[in-house]
Amino acid sequence: MHRRRLLRIGAAAGAAGVAGCLDGSGGDDGTGSEEGTTPDGTGEPTTGGATTEDRDAPDGVYVQPFVETMVNAGTAREGDLAFAVFWTTPHVFWTMTGADRSRHSKDDEDAVHLMATVWDPETGTVLPEVGLSVELTREDDLVSEEVIYPMLSQRMGFHWGANFPLPGDGTYTASVSVSGMGIDRTGAFAGRFGDPVTAGIEFEFTPENRERVGTEEVAGAGDPGAVQPMEMGDLPDSRLPAPGDLPGTVAGTARSDDADMVVTRLSPAEADRFTDGTGYLAVSARTRYNDLVLPIMGLSATVDRDGETVFDGTLSRTLDPDLGYHYGAPVGSLSAGDEVTLSVGTPPQVGRHEGYETAFLEMPDVTVTL
Repeated sequence: MHRRRLLRIGAAAGAAGVAGCLDGSGGDDGTGSEEGTTPDGTGEPTTGGATTEDRDAPDGVYVQPFVETMVNAGTAREGDLAFAVFWTTPHVFWTMTGADRSRHSKDDEDAVHLMATVWDPETGTVLPEVGLSVELTREDDLVSEEVIYPMLSQRMGFHWGANFPLPGDGTYTASVSVSGMGIDRTGAFAGRFGDPVTAGIEFEFTPENRERVGTEEVAGAGDPGAVQPMEMGDLPDSRLPAPGDLPGTVAGTARSDDADMVVTRLSPAEADRFTDGTGYLAVSARTRYNDLVLPIMGLSATVDRDGETVFDGTLSRTLDPDLGYHYGAPVGSLSAGDEVTLSVGTPPQVGRHEGYETAFLEMPDVTVTL
């Protein structure tokens, strides 16, 4: 994704940079606070172990070193979309360009890591592919403007984010703009989310709010596993339906570089919103531990039956109210016993916070039998 910084002003105002992405769900004071945390405020990881320091990141998904609190700036609704903006301390993160991973360091002038989520207010479905930019102003003066990254963190799941400089304390307005969704939408989502929309949300950058934004170390940092996603309160998260809740006949799950690929087949009667009288093959791709959506991936499938290939093609990125965000294609016929081989041509094109930066990169082919 092309990213630009049009204006950078002044030095960062008093925010200490830390690793990992956020902790918390938004308390009454506008600051995130995690429900179900340990007494010192840290979330329980999926797997335990001792905290490590000065470590090399292991391959695959691992428990991130920190959990954080954040400030919930507020929400807005414009057109078909709902928006939320949050901020926490600046981060190191990694982005993807094809198969190449790039590390983004914190700049000395960065003051906040600004995050945004966009969702359908009718169903609570988080929308991964809308193209998002943020313009920051203070007292009508432009502070910064960026096309920001789609990102994945263990606590927040899928969101959009970037580090921003701020010239000092005050009231800022984040104008969040989406360019519109270009992927396939089906069912009740057909024809929606395609138009550009902008929403403005104010937030206060003050010493009091900065004091509330802190971090706690996590037991098991560096071990295989993941901290649990935060409780979002009334806001949606990006967890996908459990395999048993997906429509159609779920054949099974295959794992490729810690991405879980749940394969389901829909009969012609079940797939009428996707196809014209044929079956439908769908793959719901999610993180290994917490079922967080893995979007913006190039995925293809081959279906073999009795030694003969009956389908070989691309699976289209698609948003559906029942299947959620998935990869799918019409297939003339699908039968029990068919072998489905999934091939990743392009890994998920999402930025990664610590805990995810070494996963979903080199993704070997996997096979599921229907």
